[in-house]
Amino acid sequence: MPGKPYLYLAVAILAEVFATSCLTASHGFEKRLPGVISLLGYGVAFYFLSLPIKTIPVGVVYAIWSGVGIVLVSLIGATVFRQSLDLPALAGIALIMAGVLVINLLSKSV
Repeated sequence: MPGKPYLYLAVAILAEVFATSCLTASHGFEKRLPGVISLLGYGVAFYFLSLPIKTIPVGVVYAIWSGVGIVLVSLIGATVFRQSLDLPALAGIALIMAGVLVINLLSKSV
């Protein structure tokens, strides 16, 4: 199935975003449950990240994984944790999104 590596990549991204959100909620592992969930989430994320690199170049997989993850974590930070983003941060996130789009829409490596 051609789309299966991208399904694995999507699971990896969602698990990483969830794990990072739990890591934030753990307050430096002061709260154990979110900290443990964070570690488990990262384990799931890295397992599923290992699957698409069998068929898609690792640089492309990592660029998509980190780029989409940065955008989603930034959105969660702003909405759930009430963290503010200034104009340069928003511009940088927009550039990351543009890079992910360029890779997915124009690259022949994908």
